[in-house]
Amino acid sequence: MHIILVVVSLVLVQISTAYADDCESPETQAMMNECASLAFKKSDSELNAAYKQIRARLNSDGNTRKMLTAAQRAWVTYRDAECAFLASGVAGGSVYPSVYADCLDSLTTRRIDDFQAYLTCKEGDLSCPVPAD
Repeated sequence: MHIILVVVSLVLVQISTAYADDCESPETQAMMNECASLAFKKSDSELNAAYKQIRARLNSDGNTRKMLTAAQRAWVTYRDAECAFLASGVAGGSVYPSVYADCLDSLTTRRIDDFQAYLTCKEGDLSCPVPAD
């Protein structure tokens, strides 16, 4: 039984790697769905890294740090609801995961841009809630 689990795990890793390699020009809907998911996971990881940088800069300002947390939670709720709405026209279809993940990736990439702008504010920019590094 243990050997079967190992073999199945190895096959799944190979399939996942094959999908990642084929994201340049995916040929099946399953590959498109996997590639969209991988793209979103990458941008979500980048977003989390930027969020952590901002939180670190706000260490000495607990109130602003709480506002950032509240804003980010609200943004995630918005992003997920917006993408569910956007993909609702294909709900139940094989393309749904791709449409949904593409939307998540697109909105997450825009949020990364917002965070990067916060992280690169010039000293003295009164419209920037994140202190310069």
